[in-house]
Amino acid sequence: MDMLMFQLERNSSKPMYEQLCEGIKKGITEGTIPTESKLPSKRKLAEFLNISQTTIELAYAQLLAEGFIASKPRVGYFVEAVEELAYVEKNIQYPAIPTSLSRETFNIDFNPGQIDTESFPFHLWRKYAKEAIDEQSQELLLIGSPQGEQELREEIATYLYQSRGVICAPNQIVIGSGTEQLMPMIIRLLGPSSRFAIENPGYPLTHHIFKQTDRPAIPINVDDEGLLINDLEHSKANVVYVTPSHQFPTGAVLSAPRRAQLLNWASQKNDRYIIEDDYDSEFRYIGKPIAALQGMDKSDSVIYISTFSKSLMPSLRIAYFVLPPKLVEVYNQAFNYYTSTVPRFEQHILAQFMRDGHFAKHLNRMRKIYRKKLEKLTMALEPFSPTVKISGEQAGMHIVLTISHTKSAAELKDLAQEKGIRIIPIQEYMMDPILNGKPTQFLLGFGGIKDEEISQSVQQLMEAWGIRA
Repeated sequence: MDMLMFQLERNSSKPMYEQLCEGIKKGITEGTIPTESKLPSKRKLAEFLNISQTTIELAYAQLLAEGFIASKPRVGYFVEAVEELAYVEKNIQYPAIPTSLSRETFNIDFNPGQIDTESFPFHLWRKYAKEAIDEQSQELLLIGSPQGEQELREEIATYLYQSRGVICAPNQIVIGSGTEQLMPMIIRLLGPSSRFAIENPGYPLTHHIFKQTDRPAIPINVDDEGLLINDLEHSKANVVYVTPSHQFPTGAVLSAPRRAQLLNWASQKNDRYIIEDDYDSEFRYIGKPIAALQGMDKSDSVIYISTFSKSLMPSLRIAYFVLPPKLVEVYNQAFNYYTSTVPRFEQHILAQFMRDGHFAKHLNRMRKIYRKKLEKLTMALEPFSPTVKISGEQAGMHIVLTISHTKSAAELKDLAQEKGIRIIPIQEYMMDPILNGKPTQFLLGFGGIKDEEISQSVQQLMEAWGIRA
């Protein structure tokens, strides 16, 4: 390929690297940029389009992260095979219609479920709480909509479309008190004949939910491109639970070819569904957030689920799922007796908080805070390389440590615990914990570690393991 021609709006509010990135993605998905073709060098394309090489570099980095292109060292960037991937247009209209851990106290807690509690905007939350708890809010004392407050569902629909490319109307949204309450509803909604597949390793809570509902899930392995879709295709599952934007716990991003393959798998039969858990998509530190599968879905096969646990606070107990239009009536019939499990006052407070723009501001602030923590963490770990390697640092509030050590993961966990440090081996997130020949890996959550304590916490962990810089 000699050169790429794109119309870039220099006065647009959208950064030029995003415009370029979207133009290249559209060309790839529509076939005008052929598979395996080589993209122009950053220097040549920058000269041709009369823009900076930094703009080209940012666009290529985002395309690389999403799996649309591949990099060959000292050769260049090449287009990946992406089958038929739906492209999310910005002018689409709405359609008509934590891990199980002990309660023991630790001096240092690398639990991936922790957040930065010191940065929560208590003064703003207090303001909206005081306004809500007033005689003018008497209607909030009564039972509200089974699906959750209309005003909150409207705010969530707007937020999801603007930030994640999720296309939905408020009546497709169901609000509940956490994933552990919503997932059994989804399982029941999909009927007793459904067979479920789940990522391995994956989110332990969903493992327990499937067991408790007598619906054993089929484990499907993941690699550095996410779920192995070929393995899913050869399984007997017709529903799959995935975390495509930031796989838990490995941190892998489901590549563009696999996203297309997964959506195509779901579209082949009417009873196939994808449960997309977008648990921490707000916190991505390289490029912009990876687009949600739901916005690319052409066959109404994606059930999108997320929560405010990471973005606001775990104790808020507000989560939600977005049903494809064809399941809304099924839901209404199956749960016509249902009463929302989230107090109306809290829903009202959150809706006003989002309506006035404070949620978006809070996310921007927390993204900067967590990025700074991540930078300090990677710097603190750098002296211990190559004994300690990190991965999964592109997004979220945890990274994966790969350790070269004579001791097993269980032994290293015990050594850390003896020093008052909690850190969890990745084996504990697997349905089959036997990992013969697999590397020793741990999840290191940094959200709850104070900024000024990161370096010392890493040093104490390495000392507990006998690893020297």
